[in-house]
Amino acid sequence: MPNTSTAGRFGRLGWLWLTLLVLVIDQASKVYFDGALQMYQQIVIIPDYFSWTLAYNTGAAFSFLADSAGWQRWLFALIAVVVSAVLVVWLKRLGRDDTWLAIALALILGGALGNLYDRIAYGHVIDFILVHWQNRWYFPAFNFADSAICVGAVMLALDMFKSKKSGEPVHD
Repeated sequence: MPNTSTAGRFGRLGWLWLTLLVLVIDQASKVYFDGALQMYQQIVIIPDYFSWTLAYNTGAAFSFLADSAGWQRWLFALIAVVVSAVLVVWLKRLGRDDTWLAIALALILGGALGNLYDRIAYGHVIDFILVHWQNRWYFPAFNFADSAICVGAVMLALDMFKSKKSGEPVHD
């Protein structure tokens, strides 16, 4: 018998509120740090480990293709649009018991949209979180959207190992 409830027709699209929350926090934090800091200025929060900084990334993760002539802006924007559309369709098709997966997809979608907005509006992504170890090792600067994408991706990976009570792998 087909499920005619709202959850059945629209899957887990109710989780788009989480996507919106990620997007709002991401954009608000980027506006704040872009206005509060000079480029590459560091404000140490935890000495030798954590700082706020301001950096612009015209590339993808870890500044991949950042030195290219500018075409990468539109390539990464196109990829983000396609991935976002896929995530919305996937979210819509989820069942009532797929809450973990819905949260993961909503986090990834919010992060993707946050960075997409930056690419289109500014031509670069605003990063402001700097994790480092003393003055010897620095992880590339990142932002709230990147964090949401990573948490969502880890949740997706963990979901692959989760199994239903029947013993069958989830989402085979």
